[in-house]
Amino acid sequence: MHIAKKLARVNPSATLAMSQKSAQLRAAGADIIDLSVGQPDFKTPEPIAAAAIAAISSGKTSYYTAASGLPELRKAIAADIKAKKGYDYAPDQIVVTNGAKFALYAIFTAILDPGDGVLLPQPGWVSYTEQVRIAGGVPQEVPASDGFKVTVDDLDAVATKNTKAIVINSPQNPSGTVYTRQELTLIANWAVRKGILIIADEIYSDLVYNGTDYVSMLQLDPQISANTVLVSGVSKSYAMTGWRIGYAAAPKKLASALSTIISHATGNAAAVSQYAAIEAYTGDQQPVEDMRQAFEKRLNTFYPLVKAIPGFKLVEKPQGAFYIFANVRDAVNALGYDSVDTFVAALLDETGVALVPGRAFGMPDYVRLSYAKGMDDLVEAAKRITDFVNTSN
Repeated sequence: MHIAKKLARVNPSATLAMSQKSAQLRAAGADIIDLSVGQPDFKTPEPIAAAAIAAISSGKTSYYTAASGLPELRKAIAADIKAKKGYDYAPDQIVVTNGAKFALYAIFTAILDPGDGVLLPQPGWVSYTEQVRIAGGVPQEVPASDGFKVTVDDLDAVATKNTKAIVINSPQNPSGTVYTRQELTLIANWAVRKGILIIADEIYSDLVYNGTDYVSMLQLDPQISANTVLVSGVSKSYAMTGWRIGYAAAPKKLASALSTIISHATGNAAAVSQYAAIEAYTGDQQPVEDMRQAFEKRLNTFYPLVKAIPGFKLVEKPQGAFYIFANVRDAVNALGYDSVDTFVAALLDETGVALVPGRAFGMPDYVRLSYAKGMDDLVEAAKRITDFVNTSN
């Protein structure tokens, strides 16, 4: 059987692979603390679940919706963007997708011809690179010279005449970094001058901590907003990862292209999930704030514990999302492992703590630790890692 040559360059998701391995070990009876997965550990708020049940009970799930989503959901998303980011989208500029991940996939499919490039700041989420490859494009990975943030000089060093887009993820997965208004403005103005589309992945924008001033790409300048496609969804803020509702908010021409792709690729997102998402965006927002506060408390407890682990170095304290990105090269060298990957594998086998190797995010000396777990698990995980490092020494 022939498999397309382009897939030979595509790697499976490292985060999902580690999560699946952890689940297998847990099913076999192992005591696992999985810090690899990027999803909240909270239940979906009850009013959201109730809205889904009501939709099922009233028969609203027995038909296809528009490929781009229910009109009332697109209207609710547009209102949410207006309230939080101050930018007006018409409902027909909103395209609802099967998770924010598919929104990104559809965008790359819509804008890339073979050989076109996309600038991807490093570190960066694992799927950006692979999705660009699947779409026939060229991932243009941009090493950050300023901590975990890229600068215009960094971008200039990698961009080519074939560069079509740049992905800016703030708050960032895997580091929790948040770009400032000035940093975003410099990058965005550079992209506008170059005619490069800005893909703003702001899926974690509600999860910002310790007084950090969060700024959306849409809050900078009308010319920048007109050159931006926003990607977000309900997975992180509303603890709805499994409901699979994301969206792209885009210029009309691109939104129309995305709708065409979706109509042939997946059709509409699940109707019951869409009705749940309407309640998420229009209902009581206190559960979002409650979860944000819980994550902030976990960060402020877990961060110093990780910082104290021998051989773990932290560049900066995360400001958003729910990850810590640690340089563990000193620990790996001290313990005699040949790579971070083998270190992570041994840690899982011997302690039951699952992390994701930084190679998946473009930085092979690092590991990502998710604090989307209960406080007791986080404290215990830090203890197990510390004991593992000290005992092995």
